[in-house]
Amino acid sequence: MDFKYDIIVVGAGHAGCEAASAAARMGSKTLLITMDMNKIAQMSCNPAVGGIAKGQIVRELDALGGQMAQVTDRSAIQFRMLNRSKGPAMWSPRSQSDRKQFINEWVKTLSETPNLYIWQDVVTELIFADSTVCGVKTMLGIEMSAQAVILTNGTFLNGLLHFGRAQIKGGRTSESASYGITEQLIQLGFQSDRMKTGTPARIDRRSIDFSALIEQKGDDDWHQFSYLDTVHRELKQMSCWITYTNPKTHDELRKGLPDSPLYNGQIKSIGPRYCPSIETKIITFADKDAHQLFLEPEGVDSNEYYVNGFSSSLPWQVQLAAMKTVAGLENVIMYRPGYAIEYDFFDPTQLHHTLETKRIRNLFFAGQINGTTGYEEAAGQGLIAGINAHQNIHQLPSFTLGRDESYSGVLIDDLVTKGVDEPYRMFTSRAEYRILLRQDNADERLTEKAYQIGLADAYRHNLYTAKQAAINDLQQFLQDTKVKPEEVNAWLAANDISPLQHGCKLHDLVMRPQITIEALAEAVPSLHAYLDNIGNRRIEIVESAEINTKYAGYIHREKLAAEKLQRLEQISLSENFDYNSLQSLSTEARQKLTRIKPKTIGEASRIPGVSPNDISVLLVLLGR
Repeated sequence: MDFKYDIIVVGAGHAGCEAASAAARMGSKTLLITMDMNKIAQMSCNPAVGGIAKGQIVRELDALGGQMAQVTDRSAIQFRMLNRSKGPAMWSPRSQSDRKQFINEWVKTLSETPNLYIWQDVVTELIFADSTVCGVKTMLGIEMSAQAVILTNGTFLNGLLHFGRAQIKGGRTSESASYGITEQLIQLGFQSDRMKTGTPARIDRRSIDFSALIEQKGDDDWHQFSYLDTVHRELKQMSCWITYTNPKTHDELRKGLPDSPLYNGQIKSIGPRYCPSIETKIITFADKDAHQLFLEPEGVDSNEYYVNGFSSSLPWQVQLAAMKTVAGLENVIMYRPGYAIEYDFFDPTQLHHTLETKRIRNLFFAGQINGTTGYEEAAGQGLIAGINAHQNIHQLPSFTLGRDESYSGVLIDDLVTKGVDEPYRMFTSRAEYRILLRQDNADERLTEKAYQIGLADAYRHNLYTAKQAAINDLQQFLQDTKVKPEEVNAWLAANDISPLQHGCKLHDLVMRPQITIEALAEAVPSLHAYLDNIGNRRIEIVESAEINTKYAGYIHREKLAAEKLQRLEQISLSENFDYNSLQSLSTEARQKLTRIKPKTIGEASRIPGVSPNDISVLLVLLGR
């Protein structure tokens, strides 16, 4: 072992695993450094992947050739498609995972990846030469060289755990924190701050009265995260359970507020607004008598349950007393209490869209180090960082995704142009073009791009092209095939649908909101025969064709809006542009543009504080 690598990834969480896997599979000799090889891809908080907008990111990861979707499907113990009552732009897949199996699947994936090596150690220092990173030093005193380094440290940089008034240094419970990197980067001029997140107690299944709870089963259909036909859910499927807090619960929680790190001054950093602790809920929403809780299984062979919605850093005695007032948890036994954790992050406006730092060449940040929260947001960044680290050191074009191409593109653009003032979480509302960024068409948007850079393999690409051809053929069949009133009016009447007055194309019937392609096939023999010939991906192909047909007008309109945005993205700005000399710009715009140094007018237009008038000034100066 000479400890000489092309790329070193520091941290084996969700960002680190995707970064290392991508870089290695693209051909770079890659080292993944982790404190504990038994905690690779640890699900530090809830044992679930996906959810609103997050599920779309995981689908995008798979379309690009990432690994999270495959790992999730193989370790899934429940799958649900959220928001099915809304339009397809809002559909979001979510999966409960067997926590241990999730780790096992990732370890297996990494172990089978060529060019990828793993080392258990702690990185304490980065090595630089001429404003370029060239390696790391570890706690064991080893110096390792690399042409690029990706930091994916999660919550470990100067991590501090809070259990009531008790404070313990660490990156997670029972795991030590990491020291040295933050201080070194601050000396180099990087801006750092602190954030806070938290997790709830874990409880014993045997102490839960399930008869008092509401059962929430998973979906029993064909949907999954991965587009590959070689990946399927293999484990026993399990239910989640719903219960509620009540006024007695809130009274018990209020008794502990003097000892709450969030309210007694111990914690000064900013926590996630959209995933608040239970003590924050009872204060912020003081008018509510109840808050919903989800009891989620940790695995097929585990008695451990996760109390989703009850995140807390109160003393353990308060957490336990409060939970005992909840229906179904009167006799609850805890495995361990919830806690809060504070950790260092770096202002992400110090990054390019490739996630390379602006100050140091070939140094990349991904995950919670950039102020985000969530496994999916971390994994999305990790994949982009891993790709671009490989591209950089091989003098290949950088790889970035636009806001109209992926949720990952929205995420990264938000980070590097707007920065963060609280832990960043992805929502569908953050995407201007969410009709384009549906969970069903991530492969259509991204697989060809990934194939061109060598990340998506030939099998995935062939599967994608065959699927697209089948979708296009079905849509063309709907456009070409006519139907007469006497053929379908009886069926329409039986289903309380307005009859035809004259003949039309099948496409026109499918445009009606009450009609699905599969249902229409009952009345149209030629369509029934066509669908029977599609093959084993029939349901997936029919769903995509139906969405494309019903929402064609909306999709076209969003594509036009995205093309308008693209014109601004093509107008370049020099990084050396002297904005302070332009008195016609607002003071805030001069300050923000000087600090962030956007590469295009499009990027500049999304910086908070840069007004449309400021953009007009820049366009005039550029002769546009």
